Amino acid sequence: MEYSNMITLKDGRSCFIRNVTCSDAKDVMDTIDIVHAETDFLLSYSDEKRYSIEEQEEYLRNLQNSSLEVQLCSIVDGKIVGLAGLFPIGTREKIRHRAKFGVCVKKEFWGLGIGSALVKACIDCAKNSGYRQVELDVVSTNYSAISMYNKIGFKEYGRNPRGFLSRSEGWQELVQMFMYLDE
Repeated sequence: MEYSNMITLKDGRSCFIRNVTCSDAKDVMDTIDIVHAETDFLLSYSDEKRYSIEEQEEYLRNLQNSSLEVQLCSIVDGKIVGLAGLFPIGTREKIRHRAKFGVCVKKEFWGLGIGSALVKACIDCAKNSGYRQVELDVVSTNYSAISMYNKIGFKEYGRNPRGFLSRSEGWQELVQMFMYLDE
């Protein structure tokens, strides 16, 4: 699925949001390392690498033809500063209407509108893919993210008090949120 959009950030700079390509593999991995080191709100740590650069390139190459999954990046001043991914919950008939997504932005770019633009891009992609619901988990102490999701229209449907086991914080409660796309 293809996506591209230019937005103006709160500080006046331009931000281009587009699909990640296989040529972005190294920059994506570097960005993941940075954002995972900057916050304890994400699923993994920067030392938990999942792919080599070659594996990342292959993954992104295969993703180009997917109608159900997308990886997006936000680019400011020629550099990737944020990432978002949309994934199916599953392919079985009873759950294939649901998608999950995740977003991360480099800390120096927080509060400029990139996170909400990436969330809205994921919602657009989900609608275009025929999903009827998008879901996410967010750490309960990530107040700015929860506020953003609420403003966009997400609703809380549950909490998992032991959702993450943080190396530094111990148990982190996850807020589970959703948005219907077909209303």
